[in-house]
Amino acid sequence: MSKKLKSLPDLHWFYEASVQNVDNDLDVGTRIFKKHRKRKPLTVREDFCGTAKLAARWVERNKSHEAWGIDFHQPTLDWGIKYNVSKLSDEQRERLHLLCGDVLEAGTVPVDMAFALNFSFCVFKERATLLRYFKRVYEALNNDGLFLLDIYGGTESVMAKSDDVREIPGFKTPEGVKISDFEYIWEQAEYNPITHETLCHIHFKIPGYGPINKAFSYDWRLWTLPELQELLIEACFSKAEVYLHDFNDDGESDEIFRRRTTYENVLGWVAYVVGIK
Repeated sequence: MSKKLKSLPDLHWFYEASVQNVDNDLDVGTRIFKKHRKRKPLTVREDFCGTAKLAARWVERNKSHEAWGIDFHQPTLDWGIKYNVSKLSDEQRERLHLLCGDVLEAGTVPVDMAFALNFSFCVFKERATLLRYFKRVYEALNNDGLFLLDIYGGTESVMAKSDDVREIPGFKTPEGVKISDFEYIWEQAEYNPITHETLCHIHFKIPGYGPINKAFSYDWRLWTLPELQELLIEACFSKAEVYLHDFNDDGESDEIFRRRTTYENVLGWVAYVVGIK
């Protein structure tokens, strides 16, 4: 590894900048919750929370908000505590609870909304395991709670491809390291149409640092929308709704998610699947 690469800021900064939009996730969840329950949600749980950016943002938004986050990887949680939690006030930190554990086993108090985002639940490849997880989430919700997942699909999601490139705005780390605009590359390296198992990688091209190959890798099963809806109903949710976006003039998502029962199978899309208790 070159000397330049050794001074590269932690890769979690690039992941958060290119993958996560926690305010949009929370806005979508809050809008759907209010539509169904006619009140505002107060408590959330972020499963597979990683750096706990969503959970931290939730308690930051309102003094009546409380959040729980669960992730099995303590070093990633520690990074989130150092950078996402430390910026909160003492009072806000008291309303944020992070657990290092398995989402199949770890328990929290009942919450209004649970999130499993960035396709994280796709790590569960067996139907029985995913059903078990959905049942655990059902038990972790208040009686009027909602569960939000996201999933991707489209005609290009079921093939090996490596040309999905996006330009990501630069940023400055708390240590003062300035990163120029950089490229995020999503590669679906392998796809098995028989099992829907897929191997994916995130690569970065960062000015001044060069390419960072396989910054993050994922060995998943790409679940389909009907499978997820059926499993949520089997897990005792009363409804399972799908919310999908339209496209802007540049062919990118307009980030406005509406409930859909039909949709054109375009090259690529991202959906929220919502389990309603």
